Amino acid sequence: MSDERILDGIASPEDLKGLDRDELQQLAVEIRDVLIHTVSETGGHLAPNLGVVELTLGLHRALTSPADRIVWDVGHQSYVHKLITGRLEGFDTLRQYGGVCGFPKKAESPYDSFDTGHASNSLSLALGLAEARDAVGGDETVVAVIGDGSLTGGMAFEALNHMGHLGTRVIVILNDNEMSISENVGALSSYLGRVRLDPRYNRLRDDVESALSRTRIGAAMVAAGEAAKESFKQLVVPGMLFEELGLTYVGPIDGHDVEKVESAVTMAMGADGPVLIHAVTRKGQGYSHAEERPSAFHGLGPFSIETGTVKSSGGPISYTGAFSKALIAEAQNDDRIVAITAAMPTGTGLDRFADEFPERFYDVGIAEQHALGLAAGLATGGRLPVVAIYSTFLQRAYDQVIEDIALQNLHVVLCLDRAGLVGEDGPTHHGVFDMTYLRSVPNLMIMTPADEAELVDMLHTAIKATGPVAIRYPRGKGRGVPLPDVPSVLEVGKAQTRRTGTDVAILAFGRMVGVAEEAAELLGEKGISATVINMRWVKPIDTEAVSKAAASHSLLITVEENTGQGGAGAAVLEVLADMSVQVPFLKLSIPDCFVTHGAMSKLLAEVGLTPEGVRDSVMERLSALNESTEIVKDEGHGAASGRRSTR
Repeated sequence: MSDERILDGIASPEDLKGLDRDELQQLAVEIRDVLIHTVSETGGHLAPNLGVVELTLGLHRALTSPADRIVWDVGHQSYVHKLITGRLEGFDTLRQYGGVCGFPKKAESPYDSFDTGHASNSLSLALGLAEARDAVGGDETVVAVIGDGSLTGGMAFEALNHMGHLGTRVIVILNDNEMSISENVGALSSYLGRVRLDPRYNRLRDDVESALSRTRIGAAMVAAGEAAKESFKQLVVPGMLFEELGLTYVGPIDGHDVEKVESAVTMAMGADGPVLIHAVTRKGQGYSHAEERPSAFHGLGPFSIETGTVKSSGGPISYTGAFSKALIAEAQNDDRIVAITAAMPTGTGLDRFADEFPERFYDVGIAEQHALGLAAGLATGGRLPVVAIYSTFLQRAYDQVIEDIALQNLHVVLCLDRAGLVGEDGPTHHGVFDMTYLRSVPNLMIMTPADEAELVDMLHTAIKATGPVAIRYPRGKGRGVPLPDVPSVLEVGKAQTRRTGTDVAILAFGRMVGVAEEAAELLGEKGISATVINMRWVKPIDTEAVSKAAASHSLLITVEENTGQGGAGAAVLEVLADMSVQVPFLKLSIPDCFVTHGAMSKLLAEVGLTPEGVRDSVMERLSALNESTEIVKDEGHGAASGRRSTR
């Protein structure tokens, strides 16, 4: 037997179309082997991709891509798609800096129709693509592949409603990896779906109905038949929700059968309107550890293939872990506390809370808007909701933050996990906008801890506060600071001086406090004495600390892991402007661009937020200030202080 893999001969989806059943099965085995071995080294979303191997092969065999368009939802299930669209070579760089992205990316390949990282948007995108196609007289097929989890998002139902109303020719593949197939119902509904889509049946039905309708008796027979057909379908056919919305429903079909997927898609391509194909798959298919623990293998770091255990580097507790422990402790002392997440109980650390307090835990699915609306209702009713949500996902519920929570001044605690850069998941998941989009909301207080111990204190402070409070904290390990046995209530709007110097003052926010402290050490080696202030509060900001730092240092520096547009540094500038204080100023932040994916060390270095990067930026600004001062002196304008003459 040849050692040559079939996968090595797949340069594009067209190469799939000449393979027979046995070759397709062997190809599926090879793809799973590549997925398992690659993700075991790079980390990533393994179980979802193991579950869509045959579905992806069948889909691409039916389509002619990249002319035909596929929108993946969520995009993390696109690894198989990448392997058969020319990205096998280099796939070992998955999620690595400069390597293959873990999500679809238009700039990476013409086969990627849209950069999709958040859930529930594929149906809207596909409908838009299909409407644009029709407007210019195109004939390409547009397909949205949406997971059953993504379908819990309200945006998906909004699009389904519009799609059925317009009757646009578009295909929706519902990748259902939770439900099992009932052979009797499944076989019946698959048959009815094939018949409804078969052009020969549709033509025959239309011809017979047209002939009968020409007589009074015949018209009555047609009406009676339609009523009987609808009643029968309501009784025995699954998917009637989609039918009532105006989509033709097909399924459930076995999503692990390439030929069935290909056949269903091929027939759907001949339909005049929208079609939903319900494909049942199994997360983690083909790898026992992922099949047994699909949630654990949804997204994970490097792991041992043999044991399925994640390769841990050890070290301090993570910020998420510290939050989880602290919230359980708070809930033991306050029975008003309830916890809410949007389909991320493990990622946010609320799975442990759910085990401890199942009756006080809500997982609302991928429905962030509902999560915050639910929290508002609970708070109004006397509960104390703690909503744990990724920073990047809170963006989806901004209106609820303003209208349902802050406007009512409700005591809801928003815990923003993954704030700042998140590494390998890349630009769709970097939480670098929350300080900007939350800072403008009235009544809302914002805290950002310097370490895991301070996170515990901040959660306690938020629990004891009134009104809405947000705490933003990063992904990954803490700094190794022991968690307090008894948490403290922090004074609202008060910063903490970590180091006192005389030349420059670094006002740092969150994880950047540690970076600032190390930068101060490096500056000291250059003869520059630096003050480091842990600002703690983004809102209300400590105006007194800002004023004192401006008055006693030659350069004021802010360091934040947030976009510089309207972030914490901008808040400090606003304070200075309000006090009519002029001082040389350096704002270090995420630049006004979307940061790529890769290891955190590389990303932080790229944006200049390492200790060395901060040192170099400070030294460069000081050098520029000195040159400016010398020019002023030489021009005879007096020895104006650089601290007061330049911003």
